[in-house]
Amino acid sequence: MRNRDEALPWMYEKMVEIRHYEEAMAAVYLEGKLPPKIQKGLAFDIGSGPVPGEMHLAAGQEPVAVGVCAHLKKEDTVVGTHRPHHFAIAKGVPLDRMTAEMFGKAAGLGKGKGGHMHLFDAEHRFSCSGIIGASLPPACGAALAAKKLGRDWVAVAFFGEGAANQGSFHESLNLAALWRLPVVFVCEDNQWAISVPKTSATSIPRVSDRAPAYGMPGIHVDRNDAIRVWEAAGEAVDRARRGEGPTLIEVRTDRYFGHFQGDAEVYRPKDEVARLRADDPIPRLAAQLKKEGLLGDEERARSEARAKARVDQAFAFARAAEDPKPADALADVFV
Repeated sequence: MRNRDEALPWMYEKMVEIRHYEEAMAAVYLEGKLPPKIQKGLAFDIGSGPVPGEMHLAAGQEPVAVGVCAHLKKEDTVVGTHRPHHFAIAKGVPLDRMTAEMFGKAAGLGKGKGGHMHLFDAEHRFSCSGIIGASLPPACGAALAAKKLGRDWVAVAFFGEGAANQGSFHESLNLAALWRLPVVFVCEDNQWAISVPKTSATSIPRVSDRAPAYGMPGIHVDRNDAIRVWEAAGEAVDRARRGEGPTLIEVRTDRYFGHFQGDAEVYRPKDEVARLRADDPIPRLAAQLKKEGLLGDEERARSEARAKARVDQAFAFARAAEDPKPADALADVFV
């Protein structure tokens, strides 16, 4: 969305939708996983409940997803991470089928066989992966395809600051710059690579400072702010569409939940999450929109109600959807 007055209210509603989704999933995910009483020998059961398996939630990181995706078209490609819901929602992936996938239902994006770290939607050109740093090479591939087809499509690779030390990061940036691919690399710096602080794993304070070494611009957004991300992403996406090559954007963002649900978070300072939540980007954006006359109190309430209703409907759809048939267990998989 090039029009700021149109983009910002959309971003606010999507941020509310993402936050409500992640908080709802946090509650649903725990169903059946904790024993009724803490007894010796009983522990967190990751395979139980309506949503089995691991779960990585992105509450707090909404500005990165909406600020970038506000500039994208349906034909543009987004490749996300193991923490993918905010990207998928911002890109327009259907909430009902996405949620059904996490519930392991036949109506899911992957017929219930992929789970939350393997969401694929060819129609909306969205995918993600549980492998660290795995978003960058596929985004380069999508960008190369767009270039060879002569289209102005853009590809975006989202990744965490921990992935910036992977070989896939360096190889992808080098290739994208060499071939002037229309790709935007977006690093979510939430300061934690699982339980390892950035200061213990990365030799420089800013990942974006690596961009010039590969012949591309590097942009650092130093606050978890949707408007600042939107401004930085607009410049990068426009550059890619003009055929001028890739850009690396690094955003200092915040993760409110643990690395995964069930994470004891013993590695974090006890007051860290409270401090981060005190600067919550959602009410901050609401205040800015009200100040600019773009979203009054009544429209804000309607916007929030719409967002929450979409989420509630998606969870209701997923709960009611049918389980896969046992006979289909080997369909659509490599054997």
